[in-house]
Amino acid sequence: MKYDVCIIGSGAGAGPLAYELSHAGKKVVILEKGDIYSEKDFSKDEIAYTKRPVFTPKLSDEYHTIETLEEGKWIKTPTYENHWNFWNGSLLGGSSNFMSGFFHRLKPNDFKLKSVYGAYEGANIEDWPIRYEELEPYYDMVEKIVGVSGRVSEHAHQEPRSTNAYPYPPLAEHPIVEKFDAACKELNFTPFMTPRAILSEPKGNRNPCYYSHYCGSYACSSGAKGSSRAALIQPALATGNLHIIANAFVVKLETDGTHKVKKALYLTKEGTQKQVKAKLFILAAQAVESSRLLLNSKNEAFPNGLANSSGAVGKNLLFSGGGMGSGEFDVSHFSQEVLLQPGLFVNRALKDWYFTPKFKGGLIDFLFEHANPIRRANALKREDDKLIFGQKLQDKIFQTFTTKRVLNFEIFNDWMPNDNCFVSVDEKYKDKYGIPVANIRIGAHPEDIRVGEFLATKATQLLQHMGAKNIAYEISPLPSQNLQAGGCRFGDDPKKHVLNRYCQSHDIPNLFVTDGSFMPTGGSVPYTWTIYANAFRIADYIKNHFDLLV
Repeated sequence: MKYDVCIIGSGAGAGPLAYELSHAGKKVVILEKGDIYSEKDFSKDEIAYTKRPVFTPKLSDEYHTIETLEEGKWIKTPTYENHWNFWNGSLLGGSSNFMSGFFHRLKPNDFKLKSVYGAYEGANIEDWPIRYEELEPYYDMVEKIVGVSGRVSEHAHQEPRSTNAYPYPPLAEHPIVEKFDAACKELNFTPFMTPRAILSEPKGNRNPCYYSHYCGSYACSSGAKGSSRAALIQPALATGNLHIIANAFVVKLETDGTHKVKKALYLTKEGTQKQVKAKLFILAAQAVESSRLLLNSKNEAFPNGLANSSGAVGKNLLFSGGGMGSGEFDVSHFSQEVLLQPGLFVNRALKDWYFTPKFKGGLIDFLFEHANPIRRANALKREDDKLIFGQKLQDKIFQTFTTKRVLNFEIFNDWMPNDNCFVSVDEKYKDKYGIPVANIRIGAHPEDIRVGEFLATKATQLLQHMGAKNIAYEISPLPSQNLQAGGCRFGDDPKKHVLNRYCQSHDIPNLFVTDGSFMPTGGSVPYTWTIYANAFRIADYIKNHFDLLV
């Protein structure tokens, strides 16, 4: 069958396109590298979700290579040796199944960072070709269709909104937020209620949150979390216009003589090659893999990679600058009954230093440490660099689990795009199918660390004022693997940019890239909400111009 639209991937950059285009009557096919799962398949099994690659490929079969700077030289290491894992979810819905659902909008000045702060030496900052006002209606659309719970918090850097409330009320909160808000008031900080892509009330066939506390790194068994799978793809399937081909690893896009993509070649789990033809192709495989596919799709017309006449495919890869820290609360702060109430959210953040007069700051999100009892217990087995075991370890675990809770903070600040952070491919390194793997060079800019340290001092000041114990933090130049963007920067100049302002290839009119690859800068927030919103924006453009595009 020849489809109207072929979407490669099914995460945050794919779901809105599948939802909108199938509802518009287009025949859509999704090629998903992983398998199809539903709520009944998901559990709170820590070993399956965080210890073993149940929802991601085995690194011994499919890996990446990582380049890091060591003593002035770039050293390349396969991830099956260093155990870094840049696979974030190979299943229907992709990594959106495992997000914590912290949903923060970008702010107007995020779209024009260079204009506001000027150039940073050693960084490749560019203003976006669009402005906040163009994306705002689609942020609002995500709130309603995906489902966002919360309360609008006024603060100094509040972005303009077309509505004055979220469509779903706030999730239930742990009493620690009262201590948080009081400490903020005394310090003249502004407590911000973090909006969450987690339903506090039913929506269609999705149930509300039942407060298990297994959000980050776990797929949601109630359907409350706004994954692409639950919020968008399941409703799209009901139209009868969406078909999903699972276990389809797309290895090449082929073009015809008109510089249009003609078909996608994919491999089954068994390694059998198949193909799908369509009028229009949308690539949304997450930033690293999208760049890899374009580079591996080189042909006579595009010898440096498909859609890469600019030479910019893979360049200016983005992660998230920052780090994390923690403080400990125990029964001296709350009664045991109150302290250990399971599942209730913290949902607090600080945005006071998102912008400063002299430099771009960032966001600090606060949350209880993830449930993960095995990891928590394993962290207790050493004292003074010596192993403890038996009754002593048992007593320590019991006391920790029954009298203490750890409040974490996560710092998000802009990852400065630079010449030493990019995706390439190397014919020497191939996966089990014989396909060159993505090589990821990770070069961080010094500004990332400076801003992260600045924000960490503010977070620790608050924890100290709240009376937390054992406060610690770490700001690192090494990125979080799950926050990926860049590599196919959008802009108006075909000589510099891979995509135009509608995320359409400058070179290939029937090819769009709609995951986080399009972003020139990432802002100081998690990317998911912006990827969702932008994908809805692109869906509108495609619906209105489909006949001209194909």
